[in-house]
Amino acid sequence: MTIDSAIKSTRPTAPSPAPEESGGGSPFTVRFWGVRGSIAAPGPATVRYGGNTACIEVRCGGAHIVFDCGTGIRPLGESLARDGGPVDIDLLLTHSHLDHISGLPFFAPAFDPASRLRLWSGHLPPERPFRTVLADMMTAPLFPVPVEIFRADCQYRDFQAGQTLDLAPGVPAGVVVRTCRLNHPDGATGYRVEHGGRSLCVLTDTEHPAEGRDPVILDLLRGADVMVYDSTYTDAEYPTRIGWGHSTWQECLRLAEAAGVGRAVIFHHDPARTDDALDVIAAEAEAMRPGSLVAYEGMELSL
Repeated sequence: MTIDSAIKSTRPTAPSPAPEESGGGSPFTVRFWGVRGSIAAPGPATVRYGGNTACIEVRCGGAHIVFDCGTGIRPLGESLARDGGPVDIDLLLTHSHLDHISGLPFFAPAFDPASRLRLWSGHLPPERPFRTVLADMMTAPLFPVPVEIFRADCQYRDFQAGQTLDLAPGVPAGVVVRTCRLNHPDGATGYRVEHGGRSLCVLTDTEHPAEGRDPVILDLLRGADVMVYDSTYTDAEYPTRIGWGHSTWQECLRLAEAAGVGRAVIFHHDPARTDDALDVIAAEAEAMRPGSLVAYEGMELSL
């Protein structure tokens, strides 16, 4: 099995071309629309890797999946609108901190009456479902229009992390989505998408244990082709940020090695991390575990 990435160098200069279909059956593609954590960080120092917060688009086996609704979901929505026609999307939320949901009110398909959106959330207590959280965010004086402004068929599907999800009706049974709980303030959910013998894991936001590896996370990751992981800090920075709910890029690579992951993708960059600093991390990551990638907006992978 091969993984074709669109990475040409550690200094991305433009969005990559769409990946070609691999020889393993129907396409399994991943595109990054937002790669930052905590808060959007636009400006000249972040133009190459991008300043939008978390949003990852996945297509496989008839499923159209989007992880998180950070500010990166706005350009995704604009791209889908240019393609024309309604969409049918499963939005898998890792959690509901603002940097992961603040783009949702600006997602064009949410205003298309012909589109269908299923919003999955596995971290909230039963008495506080995600629609309630979203409605609170989209309430004056915080936001000028209520959640009822959405015209798409929006279905809010709350679950408990650890469950296996059934996606859209009509998505083949060959697409499997497993979940696990993550270590983050207010809770978060990790995901594993499997299709056609290939697998992608998305784990953000999470903090690694002081010693050893979290067995729940190891189980979800075991043997995955690609792992996208919270790499907000460096090992040197981490001691002053213990308890903040994030991990390091070095731990990302160590975890990938322990779980037998094919390729690790460093993700959820600190908003203060410049393009030049990320270039340095990319070079060090390649030396530590060859084939490791630093996510940037427009990066595409084909599993």
